[in-house]
Amino acid sequence: MLGKDIGIDLGTATVLIFLRGKGVILREPSVVAIDQNNGRVLAVGDEAKRMLGRTPGHVVAVRPLRDGVIANYTMTEAMLRHFLNKVSTALKMGSLFRHRVMVCVPSGATDVEKRAVLEAAIEVGAREAFLIEEAMAAAIGAGLEVGEPRGNMVVDIGGGTTDVAVISLGGVVVAESLRIGGDEFDEAIARFIKREFNLAIGEQTAETLKIQIGTCKVKPHDEEETLIIKGRDLVQGLPRQIEVTSSMVARAIEEPVNAIIAGIRRILEVTPPELSADIIDRGIWLTGGGALLRDLAERVSEETAMPCHVAESPLECVALGTGKALESLDQLKASGAILSVIRKGLLKGR
Repeated sequence: MLGKDIGIDLGTATVLIFLRGKGVILREPSVVAIDQNNGRVLAVGDEAKRMLGRTPGHVVAVRPLRDGVIANYTMTEAMLRHFLNKVSTALKMGSLFRHRVMVCVPSGATDVEKRAVLEAAIEVGAREAFLIEEAMAAAIGAGLEVGEPRGNMVVDIGGGTTDVAVISLGGVVVAESLRIGGDEFDEAIARFIKREFNLAIGEQTAETLKIQIGTCKVKPHDEEETLIIKGRDLVQGLPRQIEVTSSMVARAIEEPVNAIIAGIRRILEVTPPELSADIIDRGIWLTGGGALLRDLAERVSEETAMPCHVAESPLECVALGTGKALESLDQLKASGAILSVIRKGLLKGR
């Protein structure tokens, strides 16, 4: 059997796997549950995420990726192996050693972090592993014509990082990787609830607030959405429930939203004039899970005076882009979009 091309969006919050000819075939949380007594992996993905904040003392649910890069190499390898074996078994793909794998990394990743990602892919059985920047993969997955001599601006808001880049002629012209993403939104919401209501909530409750009623703009009273949440009262130490409004969530996430907009403005300030003119015509494209935050595109447009669009299927853009990049490998290598490649233990830099 001939090898298949596999694209992996190794995200801080979610791992997506793309298989050529099949599309996105796996989407699961980047969470691993382990038994601290013996180091045994108990659960991975959806099952492990359900354990977050609900485990007994000897069981801990961990996220092996932080800020878009590997924080725990052993756990990342175990997680990738589990996901790829699950895919291989479901699709009867046989040995993974026949396959080429493209993995994305944030634009600010160090050489050590890049090598760790490549070696993790090889360790789990890839024949060849390639790296591509998240912003480039997101632009390809969003259907932007990255090979043309015209400016495309993409803002990929993931779980741990936000990558802002201007792309032209198949390469990244200017880029910045911000250590701000969906996790930062969740933490900001939890801090706000603690400060305003003396109520401690878990990260899953904060994430639920963000997804269900999260917005970037304070709403008039008659347009407000509300959600009842439960947590632990920090004064009495007892369980308590409160009603939270969408405007409260908007105030809670104001700081990280402003930081992302500031990053977009910084990139626009250093973009060559000809490409700036293209961006005025084509607009700014938002990808990643953070792009689904209500009113974010409108807020970016107001702050930059540029049109702003949310890509179709923003959650899948990076995974789709990694897979599609393998189809244009030679062209992307020539433009410098492929950061590095590893084959049988040999690493080659750009």
